Amino acid sequence: MKALSILGSTGSIGKQVLDVCRWNKNKLSVVGLASYNEVEDMLIQIKEFKPRMACLAIEENAEELKEKVNGMTEIVSGAKGLEEVACIEEANTVVSSVVGSVGIQATIKAIKSRKNLAIANKETLVAAGSIVMNEIKKNKVKLMPIDSEHSALFQCLTGEKLSDVKKLILTCSGGSFKGWKRAELAKVKASDALKHPTWSMGAKITIDSATLMNKGLEVIEAHWLYNMPYDKIMTVLHPQSIVHSMVEFIDGSVMAQLAVHDMRLPIQYALTYPERLPTRLESLDLTKVKNLEFGKIDSETFPCLSYAYEAGAKGGTMPAVMNAANEIAVALFLKNQIGFLDIERIVRNAMDAHKIIKRPSLEEIFEADSRARKKAEEFLVKGK
Repeated sequence: MKALSILGSTGSIGKQVLDVCRWNKNKLSVVGLASYNEVEDMLIQIKEFKPRMACLAIEENAEELKEKVNGMTEIVSGAKGLEEVACIEEANTVVSSVVGSVGIQATIKAIKSRKNLAIANKETLVAAGSIVMNEIKKNKVKLMPIDSEHSALFQCLTGEKLSDVKKLILTCSGGSFKGWKRAELAKVKASDALKHPTWSMGAKITIDSATLMNKGLEVIEAHWLYNMPYDKIMTVLHPQSIVHSMVEFIDGSVMAQLAVHDMRLPIQYALTYPERLPTRLESLDLTKVKNLEFGKIDSETFPCLSYAYEAGAKGGTMPAVMNAANEIAVALFLKNQIGFLDIERIVRNAMDAHKIIKRPSLEEIFEADSRARKKAEEFLVKGK
């Protein structure tokens, strides 16, 4: 029985993790839950899963929740509470599915507490990949990817030598605006960007998918997860989201992982590995798949992917700066305070203004993150 602490339990990924727990009650239990401020959603989860501890980020909301659970579950709050849930003694696996760099500190604390990690929080590896991977190795814990693309790469690489890999190939749906021109993108609203053609995801990741920043974050993740140089990581357009990623080997063979586009499949694989268990999902019927298309990504129209390659190659604090600026820009766009194309401008400005620290400490990463957020927020005042 794997005992889970789920960071981000009321978000899109967190709710799907709980679906997998419902399917596998004899394999998975829930001992810790953490989220932002969703009192009623958290209360429902507590009543069903009866964790020992739950956390809400906002203290006032946590106090409201505490009154409602009436001693059923220990309620904590804030960043310290998030770390407590991540390090809860009963948990042997922590699911990191919070949105943004807020998950970094708690994830590292969990690793130092010798918890295995199932990670959906891209920003942790993007901003602090070197530190996280060093702690994984030092503490001898397992790291399993939840993202469908990285789960696919993991499965394709099982039993293979990394030295035999020619390329990792991440597939990309193209997001909500595949094929659009920049003149059209200048007019879109958040409500338009949130209409993803194949995946049902949270707001932030859906906007990142529309700008292609999400694919850029995945490129940096792949670099750290598989110790692969950036010139061996490529992306390819695949609008059907059936082939989740591929690996090309030095002999010319290409191995791909195909499945329906439902996040609960890679989530279950990450949580039950090395076992493969039945799911309640509809199987992929290739006789009903009319086309599997692949094409080049338009990085001129959607430059955020190129920014991520650049940030990853420069390394040090640059990926953290790119990520922080993007988080602020996406938040502003979701509030309709800036235009869609302003997202890339804000990220570019922050990267251009940053002086890289090549081998940063965690404190220096957080400082670079903070400065980048302030730089990004200046856009509302200066408009550039």
